[in-house]
Amino acid sequence: MKLMQLFMNYNSFAKRHIGIRENDLNEMLETVGVSSIQELIEQTIPTQILNNKQLNISKAKTEAEVIAHLQAIGSKNKVYKTYIGLGYHPTLVPAVIQRNVFENPGWYTQYTPYQAEISQGRLEALLNFQTVIADLTELEIANSSLLDEATAAAEAMSMFYSFASKNKVKKESHLFFVDENTFATTKDVLETRSKPFGIELVYGDARSFEPTNDYFGAYLQNPDVNGEVTDFTSVIEKFHSVEAKVCMGVDIMSLLLVKSPGEMNADCAVGSTQRFGVPMGFGGPHAAFFACKEEFLRYTPGRIIGASVDSQEEYALRMALQTREQHIKRQRATSNICTAQALLAIMAGFYAVWHGPKGLKAIAQTIYNQTASLKQALEQNGFTVSTNQFFDTLRVETTEVEKIKDWAEQRKVNLRYEKDAIIVSLNETTSACDVIELLEVFTRKEIHEMELLDSTMNDEIARSNNDYLSHPTFNSYHSETEMMRYIKSLENKDLSLVHAMIPLGSCTMKLNAAVQLMPLSWPEFSSIHPFVPSEQAQGYLQLIKELENDLAEITGFAATSLQPNSGAQGEYAGLMTIRACHEANNQENRTKMVIPESAHGTNPASAVMAGMDVVVVKVNEDGSINLEDLKVKVEKAGDDLAGIMITYPSTNGIFDEDVKVVCDLIHEAGGLVYMDGANMNAQVGYTSPGYIGADVCHLNLHKTFAIPHGGGGPGMGPICVNEKLAPYLPKHVEVSTGGEKGIHAVSQAPFGSASILLISYSYIKMLGAAGLKNASEYAILNANYLADSLKDDFEILYRGHKGRVAHEFIIDLRPFKKDIGIDAEDVAKRLMDYGFHAPTMSWPVPGTIMVEPTESESKAELDRFIEAMKSIRNEIAEIENGSYAIEDNVLSNSPHSLTMIVNDNWNHNYSREKAAFPNEGAKTNKFWPSVGRVNNSYGDRNLVCTCPPIEDYMEEEVASI
Repeated sequence: MKLMQLFMNYNSFAKRHIGIRENDLNEMLETVGVSSIQELIEQTIPTQILNNKQLNISKAKTEAEVIAHLQAIGSKNKVYKTYIGLGYHPTLVPAVIQRNVFENPGWYTQYTPYQAEISQGRLEALLNFQTVIADLTELEIANSSLLDEATAAAEAMSMFYSFASKNKVKKESHLFFVDENTFATTKDVLETRSKPFGIELVYGDARSFEPTNDYFGAYLQNPDVNGEVTDFTSVIEKFHSVEAKVCMGVDIMSLLLVKSPGEMNADCAVGSTQRFGVPMGFGGPHAAFFACKEEFLRYTPGRIIGASVDSQEEYALRMALQTREQHIKRQRATSNICTAQALLAIMAGFYAVWHGPKGLKAIAQTIYNQTASLKQALEQNGFTVSTNQFFDTLRVETTEVEKIKDWAEQRKVNLRYEKDAIIVSLNETTSACDVIELLEVFTRKEIHEMELLDSTMNDEIARSNNDYLSHPTFNSYHSETEMMRYIKSLENKDLSLVHAMIPLGSCTMKLNAAVQLMPLSWPEFSSIHPFVPSEQAQGYLQLIKELENDLAEITGFAATSLQPNSGAQGEYAGLMTIRACHEANNQENRTKMVIPESAHGTNPASAVMAGMDVVVVKVNEDGSINLEDLKVKVEKAGDDLAGIMITYPSTNGIFDEDVKVVCDLIHEAGGLVYMDGANMNAQVGYTSPGYIGADVCHLNLHKTFAIPHGGGGPGMGPICVNEKLAPYLPKHVEVSTGGEKGIHAVSQAPFGSASILLISYSYIKMLGAAGLKNASEYAILNANYLADSLKDDFEILYRGHKGRVAHEFIIDLRPFKKDIGIDAEDVAKRLMDYGFHAPTMSWPVPGTIMVEPTESESKAELDRFIEAMKSIRNEIAEIENGSYAIEDNVLSNSPHSLTMIVNDNWNHNYSREKAAFPNEGAKTNKFWPSVGRVNNSYGDRNLVCTCPPIEDYMEEEVASI
């Protein structure tokens, strides 16, 4: 028996996930000054919120057991040939991309590229993506992805509305036109997002509609929900005549053949790049795209990758226009977009690189030819095809829908059904045999052969400019050897979790275990369309139900919605349920949302997006909420109080002792409590939002529950609510989900990015109740170990009343800026020379860094970070005592790239060795920043957000001759 227990313990996931070994524990506890982890927890988490009840989570499974378990669940999903369309299509993921990107931790464990010098690889890959979008849409500006097509459409509407507010003629215009043949999922999200702003949606036939000055914008789908392709040039002209802006929802593959939005003079274009080599995955994650005219640059949501130069005047990339980030603009932000879909955008960009312009066009032409062949054959067999001009989708009118549906299901074929019509959408995976099978399904007879056409698209809708993707990147890597080397060359420029700890406060960069990621590539999960009949998705539905229950149990709530596919979107969804609840109680006036300065950065922006007025509450010197100021603000808000948004533990890295008092105060005033779940990693197993007194929280599954950040996305932000708010959870137009009085959808897919729910599901199943609690314990221990190890060298800005930090802490670097001009950025960049990604910089307090080690790092890695920080403190001391000049030192010149080190013109008064190899660890395991410090201001002044034109390369070649 003892041997079996030992074996089980040895194979437990918790033992693999948590980095601290038993022989390290005593030394760490001694440094922290406690005799046990339990003593540390009691000193850290306030007694009044400690909950000793054990989580009702199933017994922990081993890695082998969870794989077998997921195989059993996956077998309940049925993989049919799917022609449903509606923005989701079967696709072929090139093996070279699946193996070297999608399944490679060198790509999926990266963080958002805020530190450009160690992110040049993914920045180039995202620039490729932007170039693809800009070229195919023929619009000047493209961002590096959004969450999904419907969200992107809503962002376009919001952008137009903000833009119109600056126009004296249009600022009173509140009508937004939506073509009636737009995807229902897009309409639904537009309904959600329009309401808080007072925007009225007007539906109609765009071809005959006559807009007035009351309209500030319009949305057109092309191809539309029935597959019809239209030249909207004249329609767009009509809207422009009343100064209304137009966004088009377009299919990325169709743009290789069909007239582009730019050619029609549209102002913006959105869509999904899912069919560029990204699996359907029951709805996501997929990279949406967003492109617009240059006049909207300062209004564009999300992130834009731009070109700049480094400290050596060499070409370098970075995230452009960072001042638009929500944690800086807060309630003045025009969008709350925080997470993108970077990993999936990178895959889609590589798909374009792999196939090149000729290959992509050949794929699109084949799809069109097969669709034309099917249309002709259906008409020859007596069917009426009402789609006139098409790319890949046909609407077939028929009175025999049910008979054809039965026959299709017998053949394991999924089509889209309406009362008197069937819609079929072909795709990249469709073969000539599949086209014949589709004809057999419709005719219900055996077809031995059919004519496959070589078709030419009608000139009216055909693309006239085929000079796209001419950059060498899209014309150079078409053998697997070259493509593999190109991908690897970019990967080698990026620091990820395969190299080092990424100690980002509030971002929880913990282990993304391989066993959790493995099932994502299985066809039983990757090849399921989000709108298949429920009997074909029983495995997914079982997994989703279990995960919803587990998350509700962990948070102490009654119900869960997995629909929000980012943390910021979770914030928005939670606030919209609060709003819906107040409205149901005839309290529409409750729109004032109190937000402490210690709340998470996107909170104010999300509140504004939900139509609420932000009331900021001060914090005390110790970082806790100022109760007196809160009471004043709540009293002033009166009956207009909607609630409060708090982050717990706070973004200042402490457990606020008065959190229950805060909740009670809000409830007594008729408000509701929203708890931001960004820091849930310090709560799980010991307390919960529900136990503390909150009404709703969102969870960042890409933080606490181990979904990889993917170089800036994907993320997941499900919300958990109490019984009072459960009826208002978001519904969906295509799938039965949500509360009985649910708000409109917040995401395009019913369960958000469903395929990556496998990761968090596996994480919970393998840790079990005890393992989840252990993870919280070691996250808190590791943070306190770092804080106490560094307290003699740096000021730790905030501590709880017993001198403890939560799972993260803030180091104050402002005194160095005042005395010698060294600031947080200098320390952040210098850490790269030591082989580390910087902690969160200058947020939530300017001039500081926020450190979070997570539970999955080893003591050796923690000690390596401590050594690096102490060494940097000595380097600061060398500047303080005059050994090195304020103008020229290792910090202000960091990071030091290999190019800088080997340059013959070394004119610094410190050695190359000191610059590049500041300690022994750097000598034996050096990660080189691929560029010197990037000049952000230069890039903002000279914005270039696509690959340089081919002429630039030709000029370089001439210059080198």
